[in-house]
Amino acid sequence: MGQVGCQWLYGSLYRMKLRGLFSLPEAPYSDSFLHGCCCACALSQEYRELMNRGIDPSMGWEANVEKWNRDGVTLPIAADGMHR
Repeated sequence: MGQVGCQWLYGSLYRMKLRGLFSLPEAPYSDSFLHGCCCACALSQEYRELMNRGIDPSMGWEANVEKWNRDGVTLPIAADGMHR
């Protein structure tokens, strides 16, 4: 997708999945608008959100799930809304 200039589309789809997983609001702007205007800012925000919830993106999803299973932790879903 990067070759045709559609990185923002892939990023906005990922952000939509992340919002659905953690019940985050799509406010004040839409996912596609945020990734279209400043993809780096949107990705940085998503990275911080995952780290604050105990998910290390550098490990990958499978490694995080394996870590939770080993430690007896369920998926760390917090209250609605993004947190600092």
